[in-house]
Amino acid sequence: MRQPDRVTISLDDETAELFQKVKRESKRSRSEVMRAALKFYEKYRALHESVNAEKVSTYIELLASGEHIVLDIDHWLLFLRFMESHPDQERFWELHQAICAAHAEEFKSKQCRAEHVLKRLEACNFFKVSEASAEACTVVLGPEVTRRFVKTELEDILARMGINVGIKEDLAKLRLKFHELPR
Repeated sequence: MRQPDRVTISLDDETAELFQKVKRESKRSRSEVMRAALKFYEKYRALHESVNAEKVSTYIELLASGEHIVLDIDHWLLFLRFMESHPDQERFWELHQAICAAHAEEFKSKQCRAEHVLKRLEACNFFKVSEASAEACTVVLGPEVTRRFVKTELEDILARMGINVGIKEDLAKLRLKFHELPR
């Protein structure tokens, strides 16, 4: 049987504390913690290098709370298309605005900026922000049926947060111009 490789490493204070915490909470030896960490790193290294870590953190935050779900795009579009012809569709839009108000209140209480709101909604795959500056941004929409939903969401949330924004509609884009710089 081959002798195990011995490795000596140096940890800064922050990493040493984290190492001790993981060791204590997992009730594993130092060697077991290091082996597990290396295996985890190897398994997810390519993923970490190929995706936006901030976006992954947003996904984890959204899904871990249980307040959000992963929904197939075809189901999402089905719901929106169904609402276009539903006899009580105006009630849907009223409730959508009420949900936007609740989201705006949450964002405002956390003192979020417009940039955070846009990144959060982009992570939900409602749209893609293609150009952004402190004064304006361009939001690229998906299928046409999503336009009203996204525009309502952005208008309501940003307005309720006290962010004065003009939204110009193009064929497949919304152009947002902030009349007052977002806080």
